[in-house]
Amino acid sequence: MADVRIPSKLLPKDGRFGAGPSKVPESFVKSLVDAAPGFLGTSHRQPPVKREVARLRHGLRELFSLPDGYEVVIGNGGTTAFWDAAVFGLISQRAQLANFGEFGAKFAAAADKAPFLDAPTVVSAEPGSAAFFQPESGIDVYASPHNETSTGVAIPIPQRISDDALMMYDGTSAAAGLPVPMSQTDVYYFAPQKGLASEGGLWIALMSPAALERVERIAGSGRYIPDFFDLTTAVTNSRKDQTYNTPSLTTIFFAAEQVDTLNRAGGLDAAVARCDASATTLYHWAETSPVASPFVSDPKLRSHVVATIDFTEEVDAAKVAQILRANGVVDTEPYRKLGRNQLRIGMYPAVDTEDVAALTGCIDYVVEAL
Repeated sequence: MADVRIPSKLLPKDGRFGAGPSKVPESFVKSLVDAAPGFLGTSHRQPPVKREVARLRHGLRELFSLPDGYEVVIGNGGTTAFWDAAVFGLISQRAQLANFGEFGAKFAAAADKAPFLDAPTVVSAEPGSAAFFQPESGIDVYASPHNETSTGVAIPIPQRISDDALMMYDGTSAAAGLPVPMSQTDVYYFAPQKGLASEGGLWIALMSPAALERVERIAGSGRYIPDFFDLTTAVTNSRKDQTYNTPSLTTIFFAAEQVDTLNRAGGLDAAVARCDASATTLYHWAETSPVASPFVSDPKLRSHVVATIDFTEEVDAAKVAQILRANGVVDTEPYRKLGRNQLRIGMYPAVDTEDVAALTGCIDYVVEAL
């Protein structure tokens, strides 16, 4: 690898651009240190932790302007665990699932394996494009990624397909960075290690009254549900501002800090505007570069929180990422299974637009040096 040293004047103030785990602001860490004596190492069923869970839940209700009757439900295990919980506790019999990248495919696979469900309908599209719901009889859940983390494709959340079916969206990399018409969703779920500037180990679901009723109905149907995936347990504990198992206290604290920060700064609209500005900066650079271009060809489907940028064959994107990392600009590597000569760049609300602009200058410098 060429020994390329990027001039300090070109470097971003903070060089973290990961698609997840994402940048945790230094101020959050300092706040945690201050809170640690009465918080870390304490029982998750006692007031110090319950207050932080309550802070997070109340902050999310404000951030997403939840309609009456919607609840913030929190559980252990991250999005992967929630997929299994949804298979056990939200799909009554048959789902339609959108698959246009790695994460949509994983949920579709989980639903397809369940022996107590009918085989799902999977609406697929090639990576770099999007798949959309098709109205179909006999479907009780429509589920799609809101933002496909692996490919940098985002879709607008559509109007409800049916009043009888639940509308589910994986917002793991979209939450806090993309607009969400909550009244058109029944389950908007995500993990906090991306847009919420925290770490992993939790799942968070914003559930409508219809979704909460579905959870109760399936739980009472006699279907076997492992305790860890029992959504009634998650709902009951969340209403008490706690989780079923001991959670990562730092994860809860950082997420609550980010949600409060976003609410003070103008809420979801302001957070979306910040991501829009970062995306405009990055995509304009890519569109005008002689060696780079956006992987997602349709501008309407380009994610404003995770960008995938292709490079011409004379540029080794893997080497560019290595040199960036050696200079303190980290986590720009592409999603490994996509297998493209590209960089993937997180532009979550905690990432400064000025740093995104500086990143483009760093990439240009490295490409020229090579």
